[in-house]
Amino acid sequence: MFDAIAARYDLLNHLLSAGLDKQWRKRAVAALDLTGRETVLDLCTGTADLALAAVGAPRRARRVIGIDFSAAMLQIGRDKVRRAGPVGPADPPAPISLIRGDAARIPLNDATVDAVTIGFGIRNVEQPDAACREIARVLRPGGRLVILEFSVPRSEVLRSFYLWYFRQILPLIGRVVSRHPSAYTYLPESVQAFPSPEVFMEQLRAAGFGTTRAVPLTFGVVYMFVATKDPAR
Repeated sequence: MFDAIAARYDLLNHLLSAGLDKQWRKRAVAALDLTGRETVLDLCTGTADLALAAVGAPRRARRVIGIDFSAAMLQIGRDKVRRAGPVGPADPPAPISLIRGDAARIPLNDATVDAVTIGFGIRNVEQPDAACREIARVLRPGGRLVILEFSVPRSEVLRSFYLWYFRQILPLIGRVVSRHPSAYTYLPESVQAFPSPEVFMEQLRAAGFGTTRAVPLTFGVVYMFVATKDPAR
């Protein structure tokens, strides 16, 4: 499914979020509190938008490793990285490596990255608990994890409008633009099936993250989870 919609994935992200997806990614990169020395893993990187944001921010990563299971998404991401070129006038080409891999079996050694990001991908992982444990394994002690994920707003009025849009309008637009019969029916179903912020934070703590917080963005349409790996683990 992700391979099939890859060519129109970025367009639909911008269209369906009214351009807010760019601001959400900026917030995620800012939450990493980078110094320019870090190696960042962008898991479920898709077409590498969050990876590119991490090397293009004023306080940016030294290097980003992007991992995704969709070969078509990664190919588009590689094209975007090549087009991005240097991240500054005196810099080498964007320091991003894109690798095909499984979030539940990350192809990296223990404690080899300083920070991890996931942009709207954790709900697509078949075994999110396993992915969280894998993230803790590859993250250095004290390293930071930032996850962006859709949620259902808690306000009754906004929730009703949001669910109407998600169930009726979004799948229609997605079907017309992506030309895929079911991809954007899957999206609202997967969001509603994802655990509540409180339950997901418990999963992060069980995986080895000592400090966790959930920050609602855009009235709770999106949550940003910020977690720090327990220094003792």
